[in-house]
Amino acid sequence: MHTILIVGFGSIGKRHLGNILANHNAKIVICTKRKDLAKLEKKGIIIVDSVSKALLHKPNIAFITNETSHHIQTALKLANYGLDIFIEKPLSNSMHGVKKLKKVIDKKKLIVQIGCDHRFHPCIKKIKNVLNQGKLGRIISVQVESSSFLPDWHPYEDYRKGYAARKDLGGGIALTMIHELDYLCWFFGDVKSIFSITGKYSDLETTADDLSIMSLIFKNNVIAELHLDYFERPAVKSCKIKGVNGTLYWDSTSNEVKIFYINKKQWKTVLKANDFELNIMYVKELDYFLKCVKNKNQTFNDINDGIKTLQVVLNAKKSTRSRKMIDLK
Repeated sequence: MHTILIVGFGSIGKRHLGNILANHNAKIVICTKRKDLAKLEKKGIIIVDSVSKALLHKPNIAFITNETSHHIQTALKLANYGLDIFIEKPLSNSMHGVKKLKKVIDKKKLIVQIGCDHRFHPCIKKIKNVLNQGKLGRIISVQVESSSFLPDWHPYEDYRKGYAARKDLGGGIALTMIHELDYLCWFFGDVKSIFSITGKYSDLETTADDLSIMSLIFKNNVIAELHLDYFERPAVKSCKIKGVNGTLYWDSTSNEVKIFYINKKQWKTVLKANDFELNIMYVKELDYFLKCVKNKNQTFNDINDGIKTLQVVLNAKKSTRSRKMIDLK
């Protein structure tokens, strides 16, 4: 039986805990500064207030779900101890300590996964399948949007205090909503160049960026336009992919993937996820990670992938500061 450590107990830490308890047999240790978890202790869950105390309970798997700015220092402690690690996205908010972490992970042959729940969304998986089958022909351009109203995320708490709104904790729309960039890289590979406008533009009381517009050129010459913001109601996600043989479209309102084939001159629905439940993505993500740990197989979003997407966002911010297109190494 696994002993699983969860470091940080905000909304995503709670979600992972619930899914572990519902679907897997494991001993749980939670590392948090919170003092209101007596109910969990009564259920046999161990609560500690430091990583060093948590390690006394000999966990073999860790979920790092604390603030983004603390991810690397936490991961380094756990990697040095030899734990397989799930790191919630994004990997970090800077490259500080990242090379050191990668060196430890590689040396100890640890199984690592960076959070990528969107890859388990049925519609995103279907789009990946369509692309793999080449149904759209050569891809020319892509338009992706993820817009929502930050105060609606967790109505029960002050959005201004949450990490997503705070620059000092590694928040901001470009990093917090790195999901879309992650699946774009999953679809099309490495980014070659980027131009971006990323910053604070709305009336929301945040210290971090609330709008990020990225123009991406992938190494295979696919052109992508990515729009992320914290200030739109109603919330919407969408993806439009234009190829020489047709156009694919999906949005979160209909949860329908459809293709317009140029030769047929009509739309065809290839998937309609009527019964989609948000938590299913997280359950499948968890199952996938634990299966990789069991079989000692590296995940499809490991430390190297996490580094690549982080570097894209950091270069997007560099592009904003310089007002120039940046070539990625």
